[in-house]
Parts: sequence; structure tokens; C-alpha cells
Amino acid sequence: MSDDRLIVALDVPNVIAGLDLVERLGDAVSFYKIGLGMLTGGGLALANELKQEHGKRIFIDLKLFDIGATIEAAVRGVAQFDLDFLTVHGDPYVVRAAKEGAAGSQTKILAVTILTSLDRADLDGALIKDGTIADLVTERAGRALEAGADGVICSPNEAALVRALPQAEGRLIVTPGVRPFGADVGDQKRIATPAQAVRDGVDHIVVGRPIHRAPDPRAAAQAILSEMVSPQAQRANGAR
Repeated sequence: MSDDRLIVALDVPNVIAGLDLVERLGDAVSFYKIGLGMLTGGGLALANELKQEHGKRIFIDLKLFDIGATIEAAVRGVAQFDLDFLTVHGDPYVVRAAKEGAAGSQTKILAVTILTSLDRADLDGALIKDGTIADLVTERAGRALEAGADGVICSPNEAALVRALPQAEGRLIVTPGVRPFGADVGDQKRIATPAQAVRDGVDHIVVGRPIHRAPDPRAAAQAILSEMVSPQAQRANGAR
């Protein structure tokens, strides 16, 4: 049985490429993320096919942000498919509206804190208030969880701080920006290895390019899974 703590990002051009990658990964991977880049290429149809016909778990990563009524309607539309995870921005009013939209479904609402591709200079350019990224992520995570989010998205650098929040008890932490040892960091700026992410209390890691660009994606995924269940990671996971 595959370890669903690993979520593979289907950051590929279209549904055909997505299905090909899923076939190559086979039973090594049970959880997939489909984001905005795939949405106009049939991403929602692919999500349903993988869920209903292949028995995969699905994380649909839309990072929704709008007025409350629009968020509620959009989430209700997505939640009818009972996909597993859906992302919205972590503003408390957005989270509350999303939870209303997801009511009665199995879809869990994950709140985005600060994108893992951003650093303090990027936040300055966006006129985000002063403070370290770690402090801002922790504050934003706490407010989103208080608003009812089922979990948060943060970089692995802040995972331990978020896990320590009282509001995080029993909630999910999902981290992109995870790179196996020696992998190209790409456009990510706040990263960690899979083993470190597990030690810091992460429930799921999201990995894309290090798997789908590998000569053997299945072997790459299995190597990441092995890194996650290293003796040190096993001890940390057992202590939680």
C-alpha cells in the first residue's frame, strides 16, 4: 500500500501527460495535486477520473480568493465532487466562506499562508506588513485555523512553528517546497528535505518536478518515500 503522505503535483501540460505520469508511477503513489496550470487543460475532469476510476486521493490547488459569497459558491461547486483537499487564501473571511461552501462534503479546506516561492523582498514589494516570514506565516496560520480551516499550507521552514500552535492540534500541515537531497530547488526559496519535513510535524509533502522530470519517476517517488521513513523520521513520527 502506498504512503499517502507523499502528494505528487501533476504540473504537466495536459491531461494526457497527467495520465501518462500516473500510469508510470502506478501503485507507488496514491495522492495527486492538480493546480491552476492544469485547470484549463481538463484538470477537473482528470481529478474526477483519478478519484472515481483509479481510487486516487486528490488535492485540487486553486488558492481561491474573492468576496465571501463568491468563495462559498465556488467551493460548493468543487466540493460536489468530494475531492480530498482544496486550497483557499488564508484570510479568515475567505476560510469561513469556504467552510460554508464545503459543508456536507468530504472536502477539507486548506489555507495558504505565504507561498514558498516568496521571500521578505517579495513581501516588501507586495506591501505586506513588516516582520519575519516565520512570524507572519505563524500568525496567518493561527488565524486561518481559528476561522475553521482543516489545515494550512506552509513551507517546511515554518512547519515546526505551525505544529506548535494550540490551534494546530488535530489539523493538517501540508508543505510544498520539499526537495530530496541534492535536487534542483527551481523557483522555491524556502525548502527542506522530505525527512526534515516529517520530523517537523508535516502530514503531507507535495513534490512535483523532482518526480515528473526524473528519468524514472517511479524510482524518484520511491526514493522520496524511503527518505520519509528513514529511522530518524520514523522515530519522530512515532513520537507525535
